[in-house]
Amino acid sequence: MEQTNGNTSRIQFENHRFFHDLLGHQDEHLHGIEKALGVKIAASGNALLITGDEEQRALAGRVTTQLYGLLQNGYPVYPSDVDYAIRILSRDRSANLKDIFLDTVYISAHRRTITPKSIAQKTYIEAIRHFDIVFGIGPAGTGKTYLAMAVAVAELMKHKVSRVVLTRPAVEAGEKLGFLPGDLAEKINPYLRPLYDALYDMVDFDRASKMIERGTIEVAPLAFMRGRTLNDSFVILDEAQNTTTEQMKMFLTRLGYGSKAVITGDITQTDLPPGTRSGLREAQHILHDIDDIKFVFFSEKDVVRHRLVQNIITAYERAQEEKERVEQEKRELRRLRAQQARYDNRHLWQGPGSESDRTQMVGSDNSASPESDSSRVQPRPGDGPRDPQPEPPVSRKGQTD
Repeated sequence: MEQTNGNTSRIQFENHRFFHDLLGHQDEHLHGIEKALGVKIAASGNALLITGDEEQRALAGRVTTQLYGLLQNGYPVYPSDVDYAIRILSRDRSANLKDIFLDTVYISAHRRTITPKSIAQKTYIEAIRHFDIVFGIGPAGTGKTYLAMAVAVAELMKHKVSRVVLTRPAVEAGEKLGFLPGDLAEKINPYLRPLYDALYDMVDFDRASKMIERGTIEVAPLAFMRGRTLNDSFVILDEAQNTTTEQMKMFLTRLGYGSKAVITGDITQTDLPPGTRSGLREAQHILHDIDDIKFVFFSEKDVVRHRLVQNIITAYERAQEEKERVEQEKRELRRLRAQQARYDNRHLWQGPGSESDRTQMVGSDNSASPESDSSRVQPRPGDGPRDPQPEPPVSRKGQTD
């Protein structure tokens, strides 16, 4: 129950245990809300007193009330969940945290429940469940690969698919590592390590190792996909921004009956050689109008890593937009200069009037009349000195004694 008195709102909660969990260890949940929304929150018995701006005060009340509802449903609230709740409700005041946080995707080997943490993540999971090919495009830290792998492992455990295939292109991230030691598996292993890390976070090491040995879970570079047909499989292509157009087409055409494919990537972090177009960007342009293929886009608001990661991504995006704006202004200036140069050159050759006007002006001058010009024999370039023409003979009838 909420009561308002001036610039202070009072929200009463019933269960003392849930209310204590809502406050967090040493009231850290309340401190996080205060810092994010610029309000003051004090606990009094089983009630919260929220002081501050009316709009932010209402938002803080909505955050605490919905977090309390999650606790009532058995969902453990951590400081990160408080941060996610603030982001979600700040963007959409009508959002219901229960619809998002209580959508359990998978329970990891560490008994940690994997659920979506943003509206975009919820949309992403629903898309994976209902579409056979899903593209997840967005910045790093938005959970694209992690959630896709959680859904894949959950489908495998429910025997909805017979195997999980994890792949990514073996492209160096802006560094030349040279020749790596070891056999083929040891050479490509560093490129696939992020996929192994996510896998071992969901399935304990021994069980995951046995699945890999049996081929139930396969981790391989993208180059190994050529010529294969993947039936009854859940296939995840990570770091798809580093594929070429040909590689992306090759991967998408591997899909067989009863299979799903999830393609994830960040088009702003391409490690391809200069001048090479990203296969992910090309696929986004070519496949966007196919009904049974779903594209889900993430933003910096969906980052589920350290809060500073979101600020870093925002700063880089702002710098990139400024760079593109400056480049656009330079291109426009060069275009205008080239257009002016063509205009000046045309008028320099044409002079003040048109070609027909100049012809008439020349024709009106007797000294430069067309007749005199045509009757005069013009020497050709390269001709030497011409011999004098002989005079015509004089007729005898014209001679006098």
